[in-house]
Amino acid sequence: MNAPRTIAEYLDQLRAALRGADPALIQDALYDAEEHLRAELAEQPVRGEAEMLEHVVGSYGAPDEVAEIYRDQEIRIQRAIRPPPPPARRSMAGRFFGVAADGHTYGALFYMMLSLVTGIFYFTWAVAGISMSGGFSVLIIGIPFVVLFFSSVRGLSLLEGRIVEAMLGVRMPRRPPYPTEQGQSLLKRIGAMFLDARTWSTLFYMLLMLPLGIFYFTVTVTMLAVSLGFMAAPLIKAFGFDVININIDSFSYYGPGWAGTVGFCVLGIVLLFATLHMVRGLGRLHGNLAKHLLVAGAAT
Repeated sequence: MNAPRTIAEYLDQLRAALRGADPALIQDALYDAEEHLRAELAEQPVRGEAEMLEHVVGSYGAPDEVAEIYRDQEIRIQRAIRPPPPPARRSMAGRFFGVAADGHTYGALFYMMLSLVTGIFYFTWAVAGISMSGGFSVLIIGIPFVVLFFSSVRGLSLLEGRIVEAMLGVRMPRRPPYPTEQGQSLLKRIGAMFLDARTWSTLFYMLLMLPLGIFYFTVTVTMLAVSLGFMAAPLIKAFGFDVININIDSFSYYGPGWAGTVGFCVLGIVLLFATLHMVRGLGRLHGNLAKHLLVAGAAT
């Protein structure tokens, strides 16, 4: 591999050396490398890019060396966010009830509950920002406002990525894509933001989070309430109340007896574990959706 003569060549070689790696890892590595190289160039203005790179490669590392370091780090990161699963359970009952031993089940459960709040916030922020950007476009403050709004969208994308990684165990970037429009005129910066597909995929994700958040929260709370209600049937019966009380015109039903009450309790336990499986599955699907829409290069 030829020695890179420019920062762009260095980044291209690093991207090629990381081909096939997780897109989140590639985004982090490219950001760190570009930030370091541009900082070195700014500190040594008398040196050209080629001379600076020749000096830096000895300390920071050649693209293939840096790529190998990041691949090694990624192994540790993956172990941290998704520890090795417990020994496989051969029986169907073991696999069904073993969901309670998976830590990501509870992370996904909390995310489903939190998604209503984050969904409302993201949707409101996106709609308000788009509307105000359109309204301010005829004023002198319109252009700076668009830049600020798009910058906030990038920041929220990184924040959501950290939430998704922590709760759903899906690797997300720790660094944003490097702002390559730095140093350009304001109009060119806006043009670069408009042409960046990730800007629009992030806005789409923020708009999509409202219906998804409502769905996740409603389904999760409903399933938990029904299953816990069934499980509490013996307690309700013990206090002298009827588990089912129907009185419509001439039709009345009060019951069931203790056998039926225990049956309701067993059904509630089964339904609770089924809910945990559903929540974990929804968490995996949402993590993949978030990665597809929020991570640069994940859709390709």
